[in-house]
Amino acid sequence: MGPARRRDALRLRGGGAPPLLRLFPGRLSAFPLFLLALLLGFASLLWLQLSCSGEGPSPGGQDRGVPRQPCPPPAPLQPPEDEPSWGPHRLALLVPFRERFEELLAFVPYMHRFLSKKRIRHHIFILNQVDHFRFNRASLINVGFLESGNDTDYIAMHDVDLLPLNEHLDYSFPEAGPFHVASPELHPLYHYKTYVGGILLLTKQHYELCNGMSNRFWGWGREDDEFYRRIKGAGLQLRRPSGITTGYETFQHLHDPAWRKRDQKRIAAQKQEQFKVDREGGLNNVRYHIESRTDLSVAGAPCTVLNILLDCDTNETPWCTFG
Repeated sequence: MGPARRRDALRLRGGGAPPLLRLFPGRLSAFPLFLLALLLGFASLLWLQLSCSGEGPSPGGQDRGVPRQPCPPPAPLQPPEDEPSWGPHRLALLVPFRERFEELLAFVPYMHRFLSKKRIRHHIFILNQVDHFRFNRASLINVGFLESGNDTDYIAMHDVDLLPLNEHLDYSFPEAGPFHVASPELHPLYHYKTYVGGILLLTKQHYELCNGMSNRFWGWGREDDEFYRRIKGAGLQLRRPSGITTGYETFQHLHDPAWRKRDQKRIAAQKQEQFKVDREGGLNNVRYHIESRTDLSVAGAPCTVLNILLDCDTNETPWCTFG
């Protein structure tokens, strides 16, 4: 059988080149193969970007109740110590934390990359509460402030489940007063005008002027509402972002309430106490012990984990435990 008849026989039996290769006429050369590989690579990268950024549909078309994870960032930038364009200030990023490791794995490399691109010197502190009391976000921030060292001159109270998506958000030194990055106009969940939670920047001088945060708030919520009153009582002017047009899409909220319940119980006198201003407590009377201090790297991003044992006076705040 001659070559021509063998080709005809293969064609009749369904043989020959695969469908994608038939797009290229005649004999296949190196260039069409290279072009095909390039197109396939581009398509796979585009699919990956859409699937992890939230711009495309989630696998299986199930979007509700499934928090999207941010795309893995590229290798973190390392600020040169003698580079003047990074500025003279250094941020202590204080992250209250307990048993939310999947969020931590996303948070640390993302925030390190985000701040490095903005040329902001920073140190990320994971404030891990390891005692058996109820979670106390305010006390952990007080501890983080006291343990952050003299090489940082301003702080960010930063929730671990909130990632900034807009690169124009300002994390620079808040010299003019406390700067609420996650303002009510931008936060995906909380929109009342006195809200100062999520992400709040203060100079260390201003935080001391407020005597830090109240240590009386065990369980979830209300500590930032009390801190708003402290800001006003100290005569400080609260500022918020301007010119941000991304609205409620400015941040990615990683928290999924369906499987991570918040501790919102109010026990005994706690129901009344949660609305009062603590005029005496704060930085001056936070009681704690540092069980360990560990410097580590998460996907190449440096951070310091403080394992913190808080102490509670059950005569003063019996609601620090469930009894």
